[in-house]
Amino acid sequence: MIKSLVVTLPHNLGKTEAIRRLTSGLASAAIQFGPFLKIDEETWRGDQLSFRVMALRQQVAGTIEVGEENVRLEVVLPWILATLAFRAKSLIQQQGTLLLEKK
Repeated sequence: MIKSLVVTLPHNLGKTEAIRRLTSGLASAAIQFGPFLKIDEETWRGDQLSFRVMALRQQVAGTIEVGEENVRLEVVLPWILATLAFRAKSLIQQQGTLLLEKK
């Protein structure tokens, strides 16, 4: 069973600042969660990031679309990680909101 996890995060930073924060935040996440998360591919095309990561030894792919007022993350999860999707969604919302707060 494959499941998509979709998280939408509102922000009032504008696209450019949101992209800058996401880029630095993803780099920090790779360091912080190194033993559990390995980034295999990151490709920015304008305001959309396509990525592939290895999370808990499972391949995960997704996209992040950055708009002027929100960020939309969609991740395709293998069945084993889909069982943890609820916890992952709340963690992504919490960390994403902190990253995108206006400072």
